[in-house]
Amino acid sequence: MTDTTTDDRLKISVVNIIWSFDTNKSKVLILLVKNSLGPNIDKWGLPTTMLRTNEDAEEASLRLINEKIGIQLPNFYTEQLATFSNVKRTDQNREIALSYMTYLPYMPDLTAGYGAKEVAWFNVNYDQDCFLLEHHNLTFKTLSEKISVKDFYEHLAKYNDNKHLSADHALILRNAFQRITNRLNYLPTILLILGDDFTLKEAREVYSTFWKQPYQTIDNSNFRKTHSHLFIEAGTEHGKSGRPAKLYKLRETLDPK
Repeated sequence: MTDTTTDDRLKISVVNIIWSFDTNKSKVLILLVKNSLGPNIDKWGLPTTMLRTNEDAEEASLRLINEKIGIQLPNFYTEQLATFSNVKRTDQNREIALSYMTYLPYMPDLTAGYGAKEVAWFNVNYDQDCFLLEHHNLTFKTLSEKISVKDFYEHLAKYNDNKHLSADHALILRNAFQRITNRLNYLPTILLILGDDFTLKEAREVYSTFWKQPYQTIDNSNFRKTHSHLFIEAGTEHGKSGRPAKLYKLRETLDPK
């Protein structure tokens, strides 16, 4: 017999993967917060909020940024990633997570807001089968590519300590990295973290993170040839010694703005 019961305690949360770029260190960044409320108190994880009855999920994802770090953004900076609805993702009330990705140009200053004890930019690095998020003496990993979604949720309890990201955020981040990596050759919206325009060197630095290789190994001439259909020239870089580098921007058909 089919079970048709519903759960009136069902909750819907909104999780936001917020990307940025450190121009001084040439590092891709992800924002993490140390929670001050709820079941994940004192654990680091992705910024999360509960969906309110008077807003849609995209509005909630933008409110989340404003509440956590005090930045207001127009909605074209945000895109939906996926829905996470495994029945084992929370211990108590059933909770479905709607995930979004937001691209912040360069590296805005942070101020911990409601529900966040601390907030910090984590540098993105990589290992053989996962990505690393590093900040001072803290290192968190995305879920290993060797672990299936089923196995992860079946053994979620063993990831429930301060050495791991809260809830199933390691899995959510794995999906985010996969989405961006798979789209680099036709829809590289991740380059919005570089601002309105960028040099090919900066673009290669971003790509190299997801391709898991030093940017110097990505030949500049070949990169320009293979990716010229994605960019258009936007002038030259000023204020630096030596030959000024050409600036590029995403073609209008790719830029959500």
